[in-house]
Amino acid sequence: MSLRAFVTGATGFVGSNLVRELHRQHWETVALARPTSSLDALRDIPVQIRHGDIADAASVRDAMPECVDAVFHVAASTNVWSCNNDQQDRINIDGTRHVIEAAIERRASRLIHTSSFATWGFRNLLLTEDTPRTDATDWINYVRSKHAAENLVKKAVRAAQLDAVILNPANILGPGDRHNWSRMVLMVQQGSLPGVPPGGGPFADVREVAAAHVIAYHRGRSGENYLLGGVDVSFLELIRLAGEILHKPVPSKATPGWLLQAVARVKALIAGFTGKEPDITPESVFMIIHQPRCDSSRAEQELNYRSTPIRPLLQDTIDWLRQAGMVD
Repeated sequence: MSLRAFVTGATGFVGSNLVRELHRQHWETVALARPTSSLDALRDIPVQIRHGDIADAASVRDAMPECVDAVFHVAASTNVWSCNNDQQDRINIDGTRHVIEAAIERRASRLIHTSSFATWGFRNLLLTEDTPRTDATDWINYVRSKHAAENLVKKAVRAAQLDAVILNPANILGPGDRHNWSRMVLMVQQGSLPGVPPGGGPFADVREVAAAHVIAYHRGRSGENYLLGGVDVSFLELIRLAGEILHKPVPSKATPGWLLQAVARVKALIAGFTGKEPDITPESVFMIIHQPRCDSSRAEQELNYRSTPIRPLLQDTIDWLRQAGMVD
C-alpha cells in the first residue's frame, strides 16, 4: 500500500520537484492549487489536484485528506517589496497556521515544513542549526514572516498536537526554475544584466532538496531544523559560469553594495508614487550584498542530503531552460 501525501505549493519550483520525487518513490499525491495557478509543471506527473488557497482556512481543510501520511507545506511568498507585506503575512503566517490546524484536525501523521536559511538573518558567517538568530533583518518581511511561520510549527510540536520537521534550504537552483535564479540566467542571455551584486552564498540542488523532504518524513527528528546548503559561491562567480555556458559576455567586477542600496532606495521611492513593483528593493539588495554560509552536516548525516557542484548544477538549470524555450 503506497503512502499518501498532501502538498501545498505543488505548482512552484520546489513543490513540483517534490511531487516528481514523491511519484518516483511511488507515493500517492494530492496537491493544493489555486484555480488560477498554472499546472504546466505537473502535466506529466499523476497527481490529484484539489483547488484551494492556503490563505483560506476552510479550503485547506476541505482539500486535505483524512489521516494523510505526510503534509508537505511548501507554499510561501518570497516577496521583498514592503507594499506587499500584508499579503505576504496572509500567505506565510496565516497560511501556515491554516495548514497546521488542518493537519491536526485531519489527523495527519507528520508535517514537513519548508522554511528558509534566511530565518537566521543575513550575516557573513557560517550558519548551523544552533546559531543564535538575529532580529536585525526582521525589517525584511520575508525573513520575519518565515521565522514566524516556523514558530507556529514549533509551538504545535511543543504542545504535542503535531509531529513536524522543518527544512531550511539555502539558494536553490535546478530544473523547473522559472522565476528564481533563472531570471539572472535570462538577463545574461539577453545582455540586460545591470550589474553583479557583491554577495553570494550556498546553492542547493532542487532535486536534492526534494529528496530531503521525503527522507525527512521517514527519518527527520520532530521539532528539529535541518539546513540544506550547498556549494558556496559568489554571485560574480555564478554569473561568470553562466556567461561561459551561454557564450555571453558578463561583467568582470561586482557592483559596489552602497551603489545598489542607493539605487534601490530611489526606485522604492518612485514605486511609492507609481504603485508599480520595482525590479530591486532595499530588502532584496540587503539580501544579495551578504554572503552567509551553511553547515549542512545534520542533514547530510540524518537525511542523506548531498550538494551538487555548481557548474553541473548551473548547466542542468540552463539545459532545462533551453528545453522549456526560455533561453537559446
